Amino acid sequence: MHSSNLDTIIALRHRLHQYPELSMEEEGTIQMLTEFLKAYPDFRICQRAGWFYAIKEGKAEGRRIAFRADMDALPIQENDALPYCSCRPGVSHKCGHDGHSAALCGLAAELSGRETENSVCLVFQPGEETGRGAALCREVLAQEQIEEIYAFHNLPGYPLGSLVYREGLTQPASQGLRLELEGKYSHASAPEKGINPAEALAKLVLLAGSLGGVPGGEMQLCTVTGLKLGDGDFGISPGSGRIDLTLRAEREEEMDRMCSKLLAAAEDLAKQTGLKLRSEIWDRFPETRNHPQALAKVREAAAGLGLPLIEMKELWRASEDFGHYLKICPGAIFYLGAGEDAPALHTAYYDFDDRILESAVDIFVSLAQGRLAPPAK
Repeated sequence: MHSSNLDTIIALRHRLHQYPELSMEEEGTIQMLTEFLKAYPDFRICQRAGWFYAIKEGKAEGRRIAFRADMDALPIQENDALPYCSCRPGVSHKCGHDGHSAALCGLAAELSGRETENSVCLVFQPGEETGRGAALCREVLAQEQIEEIYAFHNLPGYPLGSLVYREGLTQPASQGLRLELEGKYSHASAPEKGINPAEALAKLVLLAGSLGGVPGGEMQLCTVTGLKLGDGDFGISPGSGRIDLTLRAEREEEMDRMCSKLLAAAEDLAKQTGLKLRSEIWDRFPETRNHPQALAKVREAAAGLGLPLIEMKELWRASEDFGHYLKICPGAIFYLGAGEDAPALHTAYYDFDDRILESAVDIFVSLAQGRLAPPAK
């Protein structure tokens, strides 16, 4: 990667970091990115509601290849003294999406002024953290007749700059399930005059624990992430309660099976005790499965750059909505090690490491175009 382009995207990454925006609220981020890309007019910017993409047309006989970057930040207060620290209280880029977006802009900078064999589409996606963004943006695959799509994620816990990959299933499906039970409040001295959901909630907690495990060797998890019942007032028998759960499985149908069991149990408990039940699904993510030929291209590109290759033996349990694209188009997501001792993602002291930007862009360039014409003079 040209050193001037690297300096430019590092500066862009720092600006993005200073002004983070939550999922589906990325208006300022989009403006910052589109303004940056206007310096590379061979990429045509296509605005959509809440997101955008930019495309550079190659030769008619070339392939049409897309690259995705997520743009959203997290509701986490930043607790470090970075010179480019978040200016927005309670919001920060603690998953590295500022780095992912900067890398895609670096690809534009590297390809600008060159004749390319393939057409290259840069997809800047909102709402990855909630699972909503890819379902919105995947329409670009058909609109632009995309034949391959790629993405990367930085990954603490692995050597800095290493290429980390997994064949086939690389991240599981997941979704949030909220069950609200409404009964009737009463004085704590006369609980029989009310309908307290405590016992029903306790049974649902136990059921959730029984649904986890690895039947047939496949991972599935049901995690209680929230439980609310009353306010601790010793004179009141609560009349309402809530349980929040995250369901996670290697296959979406298995996740749906767990959800159906929980809903059926909640309905039975509500009916038996006179409770009213409300349920909601939140943050649904598909399973993410790499295509073998696409992942082979990633490994070949990384090896050609001299990067260490590390095969991920176990799937990364965090979910990723990139799977929406992979259901309808061949492609792969890969990971770049952010350092074995780097702070974990989604924590206050995490920050994307600028030292992996060059590797991300160089891999993208290799995937975008095996043969590049020299820059225009």
